[in-house]
Amino acid sequence: MLKVELINNIYVASFENLNRFNALVTEPVKEQLNNLFNKPNTKLILNLEGINFIDSSGFGVFLSVFKTANINYGHFKICNVGKEVMELFKLLQLHNVFEIYSDLDDCI
Repeated sequence: MLKVELINNIYVASFENLNRFNALVTEPVKEQLNNLFNKPNTKLILNLEGINFIDSSGFGVFLSVFKTANINYGHFKICNVGKEVMELFKLLQLHNVFEIYSDLDDCI
């Protein structure tokens, strides 16, 4: 479901075989992402390539991870957000909360 790689001391998390980030999968993803911030100054990029829908519980995970990152002096960024999903970020006015980049290279 979630693949995590370490690239240049930055964790990059990507969804595998998933196009909808909803309540059916949020809890294990939330736990896995938040656990990455057990060490201070952790950097994490969440790659949303292939995700075409996110429900409210998915956005709740992003906010939880963002808060955990800030508490632990970490850094959380998002990349490869599709057009439909970006519309949801804008509708919820979360595009001003998160650092969102067009692709992974720009994000790193």
